[in-house]
Amino acid sequence: MVNIIFRNIRKWCSVFIVSGFFQSAISFAEDTRPNILFIAVDDLNHWVGHLDGHPGTLTPNIDELASEGITFSRAYAAAPLCNPSRVALLTGIMPARSGVYGNYERLEEQLPDAITLPQYFRSQDYQVKGAGKIFHSLYGDDSTDQSFDEFYRPYKGLKVKSGKEGLKPQSKTETEMWAPWGPVDLDDDDMLDAKNADWIIAELKNPQDKPFFLAYGTQKPHLNWKVPRKYYDMHPEESIVLPEVIDDDLFDIPPFGRRLAAEVLDISNNRNFSVPGGDHNNVLKFDQWEAAVRGYLASITFADAQVGRVLDALAESPYSDNTIIVLWGDHGYHLGQKEHWRKHTLWEDGLRTTLVIAAPTVTLRDSRSDRVVSLVDIYPTLIELAGLTSRDELDGQSLVPLLKDPELPWSRPVVSTYGHQNHSIRTERWRYIRYHDGTEELYDHERDPNEWRNLAAAPVAKNHRVVMDRLRKNFPIINADSSLISRE
Repeated sequence: MVNIIFRNIRKWCSVFIVSGFFQSAISFAEDTRPNILFIAVDDLNHWVGHLDGHPGTLTPNIDELASEGITFSRAYAAAPLCNPSRVALLTGIMPARSGVYGNYERLEEQLPDAITLPQYFRSQDYQVKGAGKIFHSLYGDDSTDQSFDEFYRPYKGLKVKSGKEGLKPQSKTETEMWAPWGPVDLDDDDMLDAKNADWIIAELKNPQDKPFFLAYGTQKPHLNWKVPRKYYDMHPEESIVLPEVIDDDLFDIPPFGRRLAAEVLDISNNRNFSVPGGDHNNVLKFDQWEAAVRGYLASITFADAQVGRVLDALAESPYSDNTIIVLWGDHGYHLGQKEHWRKHTLWEDGLRTTLVIAAPTVTLRDSRSDRVVSLVDIYPTLIELAGLTSRDELDGQSLVPLLKDPELPWSRPVVSTYGHQNHSIRTERWRYIRYHDGTEELYDHERDPNEWRNLAAAPVAKNHRVVMDRLRKNFPIINADSSLISRE
């Protein structure tokens, strides 16, 4: 907490106290284009303190970043799953156009000519480096190699832990064997996210002779939720509040929607890779709801601590006054809402996430926009902020006008896709879902922010047909096939 209090002081003082070595590096640098610090937090929904996403959330570092720039209270993923969401964000191409719907399509095969966001900055003579989960692979893949000048892979020659190695239950009960959460007796330094943060911090301490694009991706709060014990201690059992739910929430949901809630699917090839009935049955069977929510909150706080270390390093560096920071979660996350866990749905909780941008001289401090925006908008936004040539082939829209005026009218809806021809349209008032079989859901967020009443269900559907017909005009015209899709 002390680090946060003094971060801004260090930020303003760093110009005057940097060593002669750094001063020399700066004096020889003629390129004044802004640097980019690109932070991805895996599986982070909107449970951050400054959004009041959930009681008891502790994210002081992300909240401090939000106070330095703008937060988007209604930011949504292009897809409710890691790979398609990240491919859309990093290529600027929506799933319906790319055919990347699940975790098993390969970017290189579906979009062989795509220029990724870091790859584009690299082509503009930026030094592009990264560590952690940026593309879907935690350790980097072919897309990573093509996009980065250097990408840190700590698993080569280092023994690091993701968290699961520390769980050693004394008695292997059925509950202990199943529940993928709980404290571990490890230090932060033992965790993969901390190792990657160490490398990013070292890069920020190095002198730079040209602008940089530096990407840091955390693995937490992705399952498993096994993080050092001190983060669980910050969320004592008696403080845990469960999400607000209602009984029989799926009664008015079409069969395909209920199927998504009941099973964890690989949407590409239509196979179930979880237990029948889904995670919610196990959570209830083993009385794990409070424990699971506690694990998610603890993992978020752990990830926030690693992000804070990186932000502190930037504030202490000579680059803080000329670095754009963007922090994003890759999609939403269910923790029992609609009798569902994880992501894999087109509902609000499966898609809503965190997006914060701090751009010196552009964003207003401690500002907030309630306009609906998409993560696919990040690519064109960073291009404009950096003063680079725009790319007409991108599906997103630059958010720079909202950075300057958070309350600017913004009529563009957010389109999200999960699988072939399953789409959601989100406006400031409505969410409209249409599945591949023609079944529908409609929610009025002015009256039903929890999406408990499907207005597309008979007999009330006829009263809202005009709304649905208007919203469906925003559905993608192109619905590309994936080589992995098989249909029953």
